[in-house]
Amino acid sequence: MADENSENILILETTKGRVVIKLRPDLAPNHVERIKELARENFYDGVVFHRVIDGFMAQTGDPTGTGAGGSDKPDLVAEFSAEPHKRGTVSAARTAAPNSANSQFFICFEDAPWLNKQYSVFGEVIEGMDNVDKIKKGEPVRDPDSITTMRVKSDVDAA
Repeated sequence: MADENSENILILETTKGRVVIKLRPDLAPNHVERIKELARENFYDGVVFHRVIDGFMAQTGDPTGTGAGGSDKPDLVAEFSAEPHKRGTVSAARTAAPNSANSQFFICFEDAPWLNKQYSVFGEVIEGMDNVDKIKKGEPVRDPDSITTMRVKSDVDAA
């Protein structure tokens, strides 16, 4: 049986290096469950960072690479919280509709207080933020960086 801690850690191998994310089921339990479910299906393997804005955030999670796609699972109901969007925050991307988050997410490069209480924060980068900083910028990104693999740590430990 995996310990609770490793069950809520994601390991992303990216084209810029490893990024480790601590998941926050205390803030957004349904978003955490979805991201782990998709990671366990290898959904994110090879998915690009399609929208990367210097000084703001890096967005990924769309298998089409356009920003318009998602998984075949139903959209999630928003789980907004008072958790601030700061450097290293991992939050669910969505359309203008609050309950439209699906598989896309973003990692903040810097504090983004205007996002607070409007997006579902579900994690934070605990290792490899320097690698996030190296992700190629653009909107859209030309020849974008990608997630090589994304795994739940407890699954990696058990392998």
